Amino acid sequence: MPPPNDQLAASQAAIRAADEVGAGTDPQATLHLKLANEQIEQARQLMQAGENEAALPLLERAEADAELALAIAKARATQAQAEDALKQVEQLQQAGVK
Repeated sequence: MPPPNDQLAASQAAIRAADEVGAGTDPQATLHLKLANEQIEQARQLMQAGENEAALPLLERAEADAELALAIAKARATQAQAEDALKQVEQLQQAGVK
């Protein structure tokens, strides 16, 4: 089996995407990013040893963990925006604006 370079690139891209939306600031998302990075490192070691078949599932899991971190970070951001909007509505209601 050839080296799973495409999957490695996809996993790395997913990690970058999660980092860009601030996954590193959320404890749960950070955990998944850490797992993804560890899995990529293990997969790289396997690839260097010629164990490409064993590396592929690790890379797929790394991508999934990174995508989960991304989803968690986006959900937290959306929740924060919703809470801010609710506070603004409450302030307007208290000021008598309807």
